[in-house]
Amino acid sequence: MPDADLAIMRRLDRLHLQFPFAGWRMLRGLLAAEGCKIGRRHVKTLMRRMGIEALYRRPRTTKPGPGHKIYPYLLRGMQITRPNQVRAMDITYIPMARGFIYLALVLDWFSRRVLSRRVDHDGSRILRQDAGGRSARHGKPDIFNTDQGSQFTGAAFTGVLASHGIAISMDGRGAWRDNVFVERLGRSVKYEEVYLRA
Repeated sequence: MPDADLAIMRRLDRLHLQFPFAGWRMLRGLLAAEGCKIGRRHVKTLMRRMGIEALYRRPRTTKPGPGHKIYPYLLRGMQITRPNQVRAMDITYIPMARGFIYLALVLDWFSRRVLSRRVDHDGSRILRQDAGGRSARHGKPDIFNTDQGSQFTGAAFTGVLASHGIAISMDGRGAWRDNVFVERLGRSVKYEEVYLRA
């Protein structure tokens, strides 16, 4: 193996220990910031050879609650051209020493601006407040997009949206990309901040 590759692998190992959430894209960027010219495929090959990969929770299927209504996906083929046209929301949990807390994020789809972020131990309260209240100071969206998780299909959440005249859209199979920004933000907060500093 060339000495240059060994030097890069040593640096990749140190970066991986420092940033365990970093995938090949981020590691390549970190190497480039240090002046190391390397292609993405080369980084992926070296990571595979070293047996390292980004540490993150693997995707799992979000399941609606029994008897909950699933709303249609409204964003297929839609051009998002202005703020308040579409909002996306995701909720995740953060484990604590005793139990866990919920983190909810509401994002404007056009600007990618975080309109609301909230941490609470009561998931149902956080959903009711963020659906119609806390992010409402930025105006009323036309469409509110979520996944099909039971927390979003329940009447406590959808009722607030409906009472404000907001159209409800839910991702289904093949539409996962439309909530990826808000989901990635939640994952970044957990894995790049909370877990490393806990």
